[in-house]
Amino acid sequence: MVVPSRRKSIVELTLFVLSLVLLGYILNFKFLRLDLTSEKRYTLSNVTKSVVSDLDDVVFVKVYLDGDLPIGFKRMQRALKETLDEFRVFGPTTFHYEFIDPSVSSSKDVRDAELRHLHDLGLEPTNVQERNPKGGTTQRIIFPGAIVNYKGREAVVNLLNNNPALSGDENINISIQEFEFKLISTIIRLKPDVLPKLAFVHGHGQLDELETGDIVQDLSQQFEVHRVILGGEVGGLDPYAVVIMAGPTKKVPESDKLVLDQYIMGGGKVLWFIDGVNVSIDSLSHGATTLAFPNQHNLDDILFRYGARVNYNLIQDMQCAVIPINIALEGQTPRFAPAPWVYFPLLNAPDNNPITRNLNLIKSQFASTVDTVGLNPEVSKRFLLRTSDYSRLLNVPLYINLRQIESSPLERDFNLSFLPVAALLEGIFPSAFTNRPLASFNNGHPFQFRDHSIPTQMIVVSDADIIRNDVSRRGDGAYISPLGYDRYTNQTFGNKELVLNMVNYLYNDSELINLRGREFKLRLLDRKAILESRVKWQIINLTLPPLILLAIGAAWLFIRRRRHAT
Repeated sequence: MVVPSRRKSIVELTLFVLSLVLLGYILNFKFLRLDLTSEKRYTLSNVTKSVVSDLDDVVFVKVYLDGDLPIGFKRMQRALKETLDEFRVFGPTTFHYEFIDPSVSSSKDVRDAELRHLHDLGLEPTNVQERNPKGGTTQRIIFPGAIVNYKGREAVVNLLNNNPALSGDENINISIQEFEFKLISTIIRLKPDVLPKLAFVHGHGQLDELETGDIVQDLSQQFEVHRVILGGEVGGLDPYAVVIMAGPTKKVPESDKLVLDQYIMGGGKVLWFIDGVNVSIDSLSHGATTLAFPNQHNLDDILFRYGARVNYNLIQDMQCAVIPINIALEGQTPRFAPAPWVYFPLLNAPDNNPITRNLNLIKSQFASTVDTVGLNPEVSKRFLLRTSDYSRLLNVPLYINLRQIESSPLERDFNLSFLPVAALLEGIFPSAFTNRPLASFNNGHPFQFRDHSIPTQMIVVSDADIIRNDVSRRGDGAYISPLGYDRYTNQTFGNKELVLNMVNYLYNDSELINLRGREFKLRLLDRKAILESRVKWQIINLTLPPLILLAIGAAWLFIRRRRHAT
């Protein structure tokens, strides 16, 4: 009776092995992947699959996140490798990557030169503290970023979200959520041989080339950027996918307003950065009192017609940036210390919109509020930026002096919350020039007037400083600071990423920008509960496994004895 039973077992084992071999052979020709996570963490979006599958040249990604890393960055590295492996599934021959440790060299000079090179390329370093074997701490520089090469062009991708308001684990989790968006948007930027066009309107006191130099450098990777004088020529903006009006301080003539209006009526996308109030920062920096007065840009009527209004007021916010003030007594050597300046609000970017999701605070200067107006059912309106819980409004004109810092603001005066500073408008807009005589416009030449737009979008921001980078003018030239960088705190706010997201959204990359809406649940351990029950779990972990093994051994011996006893 033993031989047939053994033969039957061998036959069953052979059939099982053959079934596995056959299944593996079939799966070579049938693509099957299952994602059992609740948030579909390992499922790429359709736009990602399409882009990676249609690559007509090799994409090579160099990731500078390797070597002996802290635990959090190890988790980030592992998640990034999983994302890149998913990319390779859809582009096995055209998508390649490599992890590099920039600190691998034993020579300090070579290592420092490599780190400087990466910084010059645009990779943002982060300092981490590590415990050394002697019980002390040492600082180490890590470059959590990548360089994407495609068709002889390359672009830098900074992968770490570094919001100081969040914990390290939260920042790393948000960074992991945005891996797919950052990588695929970079590849899309590198793909086209002919770039779409983007226009900065100037000629009305807008921010100059230096003041928008940093954002233009980033936009130039995706667009062919031009500075355009309208000149009253209707249709002059038609070749441009997106138009930016960045901080006009002079009256925009009616002829140029018609150019903007008809561009919008044709489906054009406009990003408005409009100051409600003029304030001379130069006068303040020299210690003088300056007058804040309404900015007469002459755009109120067309913005109102589209559904938005930039108000003539100033926001003060307890959540604000700092500025240096001289704390030395008169006659002593100047000593500067940072002090909060309530006229420089740090704005909140809500998480319920893909444009603003997971952004750092947004730095602003002398911001006004923006309102949505009108009851046009064909235009939807959403606010994109808001102040904190503790804000107040001041009407202009008013005098401003740095000595106001000496008087501590009273919290009871800051009794307004979530004042809006940016609004997204989408839909079919009416022309602001309907029923107006137009014979003298377009330099006297006839044109086809449109009284309603096709479906389009615009964004109205009531502070032009959000897109303005600092410029240091010295004897040997002018130096541009990164957009959003605060030289007093060495912190970079989310201004640049916000502007790039706004432009991408207006450029109709809605499916791509929606990738930023994906959310991976951060399943963190409760540190308080761990500390409170630490001893209990240590005892359980040390005693329970041996007890289980002893119980299994005892049960096995008991069963054997009973079997042999019968």
